[in-house]
Amino acid sequence: MALQSFGVIGLAVMGENLALNVERNGFPISVYNRTSEKTDAFMQTRAQGKNVVATYTIKDFVASLERPRRILIMVKAGAPVDAVIQELKPFLEEGDIIIDGGNSLYEDTARRTRELEPEGFRFIGMGVSGGEEGALNGPSLMPGGTTSSYEYLEPIFTKIAAQVDDGACVTYIGPGGAGHYVKMVHNGIEYGDMQLIAEAYDLLKNAAGLNSQQLQEVFTEWNTTDELNSYLIEITADIFKYIDPDTDKALVEMILDAAGQKGTGRWTVQSALELGVCIPTITAAVNARIMSSYKQERVAASEVLTGPTAKFTGDVSTFVTQIRDALYCSKICSYAQGMALLSSASKAYSYELNLSEISRIWKGGCIIRAGFLNKIKSAFNDNPELPNLLLAPEFKQTILDRQGAWREVLSQAALLGIPVPAFSASLDYFDSYRRDRLPQNLTQAQRDYFGAHTYERVDKSGFFHTEWTKFSEESVQTSTPRPLQAQEPEKVAHTSAGAAE
Repeated sequence: MALQSFGVIGLAVMGENLALNVERNGFPISVYNRTSEKTDAFMQTRAQGKNVVATYTIKDFVASLERPRRILIMVKAGAPVDAVIQELKPFLEEGDIIIDGGNSLYEDTARRTRELEPEGFRFIGMGVSGGEEGALNGPSLMPGGTTSSYEYLEPIFTKIAAQVDDGACVTYIGPGGAGHYVKMVHNGIEYGDMQLIAEAYDLLKNAAGLNSQQLQEVFTEWNTTDELNSYLIEITADIFKYIDPDTDKALVEMILDAAGQKGTGRWTVQSALELGVCIPTITAAVNARIMSSYKQERVAASEVLTGPTAKFTGDVSTFVTQIRDALYCSKICSYAQGMALLSSASKAYSYELNLSEISRIWKGGCIIRAGFLNKIKSAFNDNPELPNLLLAPEFKQTILDRQGAWREVLSQAALLGIPVPAFSASLDYFDSYRRDRLPQNLTQAQRDYFGAHTYERVDKSGFFHTEWTKFSEESVQTSTPRPLQAQEPEKVAHTSAGAAE
């Protein structure tokens, strides 16, 4: 019996769709699922007539694959991945390749790499974006691990990935947990994107008074523009078209306003805090989902906490255009924050990420695919060391040209009592980044007052401490530089983000 080219463990929808994608592109596959009933159902329906071998034990599964074995694990992140790896190991041989295609935490991926590589096994942690449809018809793939492992997988990955004008939406990301790190940040950007769109919808509906048909028309029109053409805008327009058969209302208005999350957005925020990278739009998006979960509290609060009673009285057409501009400016900030986090992580973890290439593979297949990713790709191609997308000439000019509309939208939102946390966080990010002086000089004075953390001055070098309770002119004049001691690294606030107060 001929051996199969590729194996898939885990036949939930994503696993099934990736398996069918691999087989459709000319690579015979073997499949295994913990429950045999799931395997049987797959073989009797979607896999019928295809070059798929069903196996019912891990031993038989491994034996059915040609060497080096290429095995994709599609199970729930965390302990289940470790359990499958332990089941596989007794039957694997040196050089066999394990691929984790779930949403694993990058630290787990790095650990698994450290454990498996010395034993002679190859390990790839691969981010997969595109949902069920992408998995079947072409996702964006973000594989990280050793380059030698990727070389064995590249022919398959190149075929099954989404295809765009400049190639397949897959590239070697970097060593260790790099692939899953990039997927994590991709999901963080996705959180920001979705929250910004939700806030635009809230303003269009509850300030401008647009009904579902008008909302559908606006988002359809926005999807034709260079700025906002994207998968998320496209599906948003589709959502407004769907009428609930039970109520004859737009289905979206019948959905409970409490959003779920699976952890990647939270991980992104946690990583940014650890690395000292500012990502307020993404953080606001995570917080917005948390706040939405307080449904009962919010309903009760709405009965006793009042806000503005004003109604929007401006020109609706003009306001719609201003919201579009505010959405695009905020979207630029969200992506700028995500790319800045990737840049910082690349240095901290020696990933050597190519931000231009990462932008390219996000152009197709993935959830955040958007027309303006071409501009991001070009920005990092022109300047791989670009510190922030806001400084790229095109994005800089875009925001300078549209910031008036952006500020007007936030002003109206405040006057009307409509929360726009991600819009606000984006504008705050822009305003903070563009200022040459922020009020943290006072923060440093406070830290020195209560904890003797020292401060730096604008007019001379060194680190200073003042006895703030002594108000005489002499005490101020005799504030003297105090060299930092090795045991006191927390006193350099701008270089030690995790310092204890």
